[in-house]
Amino acid sequence: MLALTTIASATVFYSKDEAFELAFGTGAEIESLPVFITDEQAAQIEKTAQTKLDSKLYTFHVGKRGGQLLGYAAIESHTVRTQPETVMILLSPTGELKRVEMLAFHEPPEYQPPARWFERLYGKPVGDLRLNQGVDGIAGATLSSRASLDGIRKVMAIYQIALKEGKN
Repeated sequence: MLALTTIASATVFYSKDEAFELAFGTGAEIESLPVFITDEQAAQIEKTAQTKLDSKLYTFHVGKRGGQLLGYAAIESHTVRTQPETVMILLSPTGELKRVEMLAFHEPPEYQPPARWFERLYGKPVGDLRLNQGVDGIAGATLSSRASLDGIRKVMAIYQIALKEGKN
C-alpha cells in the first residue's frame, strides 16, 4: 500500500525536449557537449561546489540560434530523501545561473521547492548558494532544497572549472 502512495505522488513535469524548448525557445539548435573532468578539476569542483561528483564525465547541452550562443543547460538528477528529483539548470553564455526548472519530482509534492524560491537564486555566484548562508530554507522542504542547491552549485562549478577555463 505504501508503494502505491509513493508512485501516486511521482510527477514528471517536462520531457527533455520540452525542457530544452523552455530553456532556449522553439527552433533552437541543441548540441551535447561532453566535459571530461580531470582528477585535479574534480578536486577543485568538489571544493567549490561543497558536494561530491558522481562521475568525471558530465554533459552540458548548448543552445544556439543562428550561430549565436544562448546558454548551457544541464540535466541534474539526484535523490532527495528516498526518491529522485530531476532539474534542468540553465546557465547564461557567461555561466550565470539563469533558470532552474523542475523536470520530475518523485517525493511528496509538499516537499518540492516552488519556482519562486528558485527565482531568488538567479544571478547569484556559486559561493552564495548555500542553505541558511545566503539562501533561505523552505519549511518542510529542507532536504529537497538542499539537494537542489547541491546540484546547482555542482553544475556552476563544473562550468567554471572544467568548461570556462578551457581545461577540458
